[in-house]
Amino acid sequence: MNLQAAILAGGLGKRFRPYTDIIPKPMVPLGESEKPLLEYIITWLARGGIRNIVLLVGYRWKYIYNYFGDGTRFGVKIAYSLDDERYRDTGGALLKAVKKGAITSENVLVWYGDIVARVDVGGVYEVHKAAGSHATLVVAGKYQVPVGIVYEEGGRVLKVEEKPWLPLKAFIGIAVIKKEAILEAYNDLGTSFDIMSDLIPYMIRKGYRITAYTYDGPWFDVGSLERYEKLDRDYIAELEEELGFKGTEEAVK
Repeated sequence: MNLQAAILAGGLGKRFRPYTDIIPKPMVPLGESEKPLLEYIITWLARGGIRNIVLLVGYRWKYIYNYFGDGTRFGVKIAYSLDDERYRDTGGALLKAVKKGAITSENVLVWYGDIVARVDVGGVYEVHKAAGSHATLVVAGKYQVPVGIVYEEGGRVLKVEEKPWLPLKAFIGIAVIKKEAILEAYNDLGTSFDIMSDLIPYMIRKGYRITAYTYDGPWFDVGSLERYEKLDRDYIAELEEELGFKGTEEAVK
């Protein structure tokens, strides 16, 4: 695939403190293998045919660089784009990588660095190309509300549902975006903007073609300590097996 991936890995990880006082959030260990969260993402992308990856880094970025290096050990080529005061937020970080030449492919796969999902990257790319889209957003077919929902009428409570699943198309932090659209957005949005709050609404206003790719599998946003502690252990174990992360215990017995 002529597709480069950009992984957003530069946040402060405030909702992961005190752990992120020491390490950046993408380096938080998962599962029995205790591989970094970012390694799960990179390995999954490599298995999906992605060979060129740009890590959009900032906070404590040297931890990430010292572990992943140029990507040779993981079967990919990794470049780095460092956040700065001029290029801020998710969109700004992506724009800098494009303007500085770190992203060279016509389309870029954007993957938020706290998302774990077995998304078929090739499938998303094919839908994107076939539709002639400027952006393709990966969305879940349903979304579990993180709070209890109360149904009432005239002040009288009729029913309560604890954290129900609703038929909402929720963006799961993965998208394919044309590089030219990112560059054109710079003229109106400047150098500091958010991808979902600013860039995608801007593209819709300008009449760009935006496509939704529905992913029906499980996905996890490891964006906070609370969510981290509630990860599905069985799912992570299955993913470890699929990615070849098992076997460490046997090797040291």
